[in-house]
Amino acid sequence: MGGLNTAPNRTVLVSGASIAGPALAYWLRRYGFAVTLVEKAPALRGGGYPIDIRGTAVEVVRRMGVLPRLREAHVGVRRISFLDEKGHPIAAIRPETISGGKEGHDLEIPRGELAEILYGAIGGDVELLFNDSIATLHDHDGGVDVSFRGGARRTFDLVIGADGIHSHTRSLAFGPEERYHRYLDYCFAGFTMPNHLGLAHEGLTWNVPGRTAVLYAPRDGDRVHAFLSFLRAEPPFDAFRNPAAQRDLVAGVFSGYGWEVPRMVAAMRDSDDLFFDVVSQIHMPRWSAGRVALVGDAAYAPSFFSGQGSSLALVGAYVLAGELAAGLAAGAHHGDAFEGYERTVRSFVEMNQALATEGSAGLSPRTAEDLARRNEALRDPSAVFSGAGRHAHSALALPGYDGHEAG
Repeated sequence: MGGLNTAPNRTVLVSGASIAGPALAYWLRRYGFAVTLVEKAPALRGGGYPIDIRGTAVEVVRRMGVLPRLREAHVGVRRISFLDEKGHPIAAIRPETISGGKEGHDLEIPRGELAEILYGAIGGDVELLFNDSIATLHDHDGGVDVSFRGGARRTFDLVIGADGIHSHTRSLAFGPEERYHRYLDYCFAGFTMPNHLGLAHEGLTWNVPGRTAVLYAPRDGDRVHAFLSFLRAEPPFDAFRNPAAQRDLVAGVFSGYGWEVPRMVAAMRDSDDLFFDVVSQIHMPRWSAGRVALVGDAAYAPSFFSGQGSSLALVGAYVLAGELAAGLAAGAHHGDAFEGYERTVRSFVEMNQALATEGSAGLSPRTAEDLARRNEALRDPSAVFSGAGRHAHSALALPGYDGHEAG
């Protein structure tokens, strides 16, 4: 691969192989770094719900050369229907109205397919370590000494944490998650279930105050994605590592309701792909310390209410790699490159994190009064979903690195 004239012996360990990690590995390798990507899962993770690539992030994937494949994988959901407590329809709107996305430009891709495409772009130029993870870090003038849970010990010039909202790299280098975690007052459970309603290219959103049930069918098929989210004053700490407690909590919160909720709760009980977590963001004063930096959700998770987690990961990965390549090629210190990354991306991140407030108000009203106002306003969806996202999604003019034009 061609690239900026970086030193060929610069070694970088990237922890986490979901979205930000492979994207960062692609760009770093393109610029001549020797990259190792470590992932605790035993193999590339397939499946998963669809995720969005919007605004500036679309230009990132175009520069990666994967945009045509992503266009082919785009799922093209046509409508989102809002239902009252009894399941009666209130309104049906285009998904772009909710997201602030741009039809024909932005993308929605099943997570597993996006991961496959990103890995395909990496090719054989990156060392991949599956079924392993970082155990300890020791940052010093000569590099970062890393011990792995598998027993190996190695030294790298730089370490980048791309390991998600509950980043272990962040906890090792910056301290406990509690310092940076901002709980947004909701919990959620996601899983798949049989598509007995025959949904295709659409979603159904059911609400009562503080509770939301969603069935989402991005394509034709015999299974749908199901989500149950609910308002809760404090995070359920006792349930985080206890799947049985998670199922009991969700079932209790949604007990006694109608529509498809009982069937969803039963499917959640039996699900083998349940994912439970709180809706939250990560806010940090700095995204780097010494030779360790963070990217994507590990540094600035915006929550699914914003719909921008993957887009921020792709943009952050592009800018971080570009700043490192340009800075080190010019003889600058890695710390200066990390500062350039933050300076370039932080305001963009903050604008997109702020979208979560609008997203939660429209998708999961808290009170009966909020829900009544939302339902009445659905007659004019622009009054509910202001479209502020469209500006935030494209607010960053992408810098030019490696011969790419800025803009």
